[in-house]
Amino acid sequence: MKNQIPNLLTLSRIIVIPALVASFYINGPIGNWIGFVLFAFAGVTDFFDGYLARSMNVVSPLGRFLDPIADKLLVAAALMMMVAFERISGLAVLPAVIIMCREIMVSGLREHLAELKVPLPVTVLAKWKTTAQILAIGFLLVGDASPDMIPSILIGDILLWIAGLVTVQTGYIYLRTGLKHLD
Repeated sequence: MKNQIPNLLTLSRIIVIPALVASFYINGPIGNWIGFVLFAFAGVTDFFDGYLARSMNVVSPLGRFLDPIADKLLVAAALMMMVAFERISGLAVLPAVIIMCREIMVSGLREHLAELKVPLPVTVLAKWKTTAQILAIGFLLVGDASPDMIPSILIGDILLWIAGLVTVQTGYIYLRTGLKHLD
């Protein structure tokens, strides 16, 4: 059973997606806060699934496969819903599109390189990108439901742009690394 705990945590991130989507249809600030809490819960499980898998020495092929997929599905669902509900609008849609395009490109590149038995390890810069992205999404999920003294939308937009810019850089690094093996 202990070797399944990290995978169950990973699966919980996928399972939370419909609830996150549903939170957008709850009118008023409570919907924003429910979405934020669900996203924060998913972020906590993302930390603990990897930590537990490594500390209990139960890293599995299923976990290595599902973890990045769960992350990408959660981020994509949150970004798409925020665009659909205009919590991300105007020029701020551009970094959201960049983030989603990069995730698809890197996933495809990783899949192809895996067939060649070439690893594409996560860079430190990519971890910073993920941090900025998660913080941006958190602030934007709360949106105008935040206390007046916290400009959540402004903070979220700034962090989304930072994540978008770092996303371009990390995407380029991964693509440059991967292209060496695509001859």
